[in-house]
Amino acid sequence: MRFDPALAAQEAFGQAEAELGTNWDTAVELENTFSYNAGATAREAYEGLLALAQQYPNAHSFQAFCIYITWQQVTEETIARHFETGLSLSEAYLASPADKNPRDIECVTELHGSFRAGLGLGEQDELQIEYKRDTPKGGD
Repeated sequence: MRFDPALAAQEAFGQAEAELGTNWDTAVELENTFSYNAGATAREAYEGLLALAQQYPNAHSFQAFCIYITWQQVTEETIARHFETGLSLSEAYLASPADKNPRDIECVTELHGSFRAGLGLGEQDELQIEYKRDTPKGGD
């Protein structure tokens, strides 16, 4: 990796305060639990952070933070579920780069490749990338 995901997570988390509003204190509590514990306690805090992220799909810094900590989960417990979660989160993040920190986009793009590789998916060829870009997305 050309960057340190733990440092990127800290930076993104610090930028997320304004995005989370009244849930900032909850995020801080969960992040502290995640960072200073291991095993089931850390896993529960991680799941709590992901649940909070689902409530704030436009909290770009917090979304990036969750992708970075998912990579930390991969390094702690190398199981397919973490790679799949990371892949899903990074694809959603990269689907719409507008208003996102260019540095986070660069780092998440690199992690996206690592999540794919961890699942044995390899790199996409140009045809796959073009198809994905041209495929209509649901939602707003």
